[in-house]
Amino acid sequence: MSIEWFPGHMLTAKKEAAEAMAKNDVVIEVLDARIPYASCNPMIETLRKKNQRPALKILNKVDLADPEQTRAWLDYYNRQDRTRAIALAAKNSGEVARIPKECAALTASSAKRKQPLCLMILGVPNVGKSTLMNTLLGKPVAKVGNEPAITKHQMRHQLKNGMWLTDTPGMLWPGVSQESAVRLAAVHSIGRNAYTDDEVALFLAKYLLQHYRAAFESRFKATEPYADEHAAIAQIAKARSYAAKGAPDLSRAAAALLTDFRSGAIGRITLERVEALRLS
Repeated sequence: MSIEWFPGHMLTAKKEAAEAMAKNDVVIEVLDARIPYASCNPMIETLRKKNQRPALKILNKVDLADPEQTRAWLDYYNRQDRTRAIALAAKNSGEVARIPKECAALTASSAKRKQPLCLMILGVPNVGKSTLMNTLLGKPVAKVGNEPAITKHQMRHQLKNGMWLTDTPGMLWPGVSQESAVRLAAVHSIGRNAYTDDEVALFLAKYLLQHYRAAFESRFKATEPYADEHAAIAQIAKARSYAAKGAPDLSRAAAALLTDFRSGAIGRITLERVEALRLS
């Protein structure tokens, strides 16, 4: 399997982000709490360090992620220089209300400001930036959809406290590793034309068997333990009565697995572990 997806508008978005970075005080990078490393864009890190900007890393969709793993990832990012990490669900107004204070704290050591703080929000596609923007502003200003690359242009808005917030299109980066790409595909941050459900579902099934077997088998009412990822997909097709031309419809079973994972129906799952990163 080889997943490659870098639409043309993302190259323009990168150039615009580089120009805007110099005009903003804090970089807010929205990550997917289920893949906190794969959804961290190295281009953003390079740009913010070049411009010497502090970062607020937001692990969004925390309600879908494994709480224990989220705590580990928060610790990982909070140990980084000039970085603060928090976890939240973008639709939760109480949690989102923390963002301006966290950004102000990141610039507390600066000289007394005469101008309102300017914030810049970035992230990979379909990570929830637009939902976060709408919740933070208390009104629908950004188009929201369950497809990657909805936002294609920068937008600037003023918050109630006088701060300014610039929203940017979702950006990936050229040469995404396949380890990251398959995880981005699993959470639907890569366009459907770049992968097949069958391939990504096999990766997901293998990971679930290693780390969340009980929840996985319970969700699909397994009558016997899944032997491996291939057997798991076949048994999902059987359990759901998915068939095509007298044979198990494995593609439909793969799509069902991805849908249930993305919705949280299998349980709260994180596809990356800090200890694996540190050992690699």
